Amino acid sequence: MFRPKLPDIPTQPTPTVTPQQMQPPAASAGRPVAPYVGIGAGAVATVVVVGIVLTALLAAVAVSAVSVAIAAVVLRSLVNGAHKR
Repeated sequence: MFRPKLPDIPTQPTPTVTPQQMQPPAASAGRPVAPYVGIGAGAVATVVVVGIVLTALLAAVAVSAVSVAIAAVVLRSLVNGAHKR
């Protein structure tokens, strides 16, 4: 009663094999396509990694610049406060 009933596995129809016609190779435009096929995944991964590294470096420089600016404002206010006394 509580056991699930699994559906029957349908049988796959056997594909019919048709003979293919031989076609002559197309004339190339002078540039081989094969060397550019394998570059895809490695090049994309390299560009992504370089982009992440450069973005992290830019963020680090921006945070450093903001902290130096805040320190300069604090020191300036301390020096001006000492001269007024």
